[in-house]
Amino acid sequence: MKMLHQVLVACLIGGIMGVLGHIKKRGRLEKPRTTKRFIYLGFFEDILVGMVASILLVLSAEPDSGIQLVILSIIAGYGGEAVLRSFDFVREQQANVQNSGRQNDSPHD
Repeated sequence: MKMLHQVLVACLIGGIMGVLGHIKKRGRLEKPRTTKRFIYLGFFEDILVGMVASILLVLSAEPDSGIQLVILSIIAGYGGEAVLRSFDFVREQQANVQNSGRQNDSPHD
């Protein structure tokens, strides 16, 4: 139950910080719109990215207190895209380490 509460709080704070990050980047709140080939989500995109980044960071860090939860959610929500890219970077680094370990284990002639 505690983990669900943490995820919901992270989701809420991450979404709010995503909106604030959107306003900082764009200077205003951009509404969703569609073009002939593309659907632009506007500020909803930053809300979703902030929410996902906050949830991932809170789940991976497992904060001990409410203050840690709030701080992690604020940081992740505000810099959502950077947080998501860092998760991809860590996963790529782990894959590279595993692949290099396999190459070192293979017998050489």
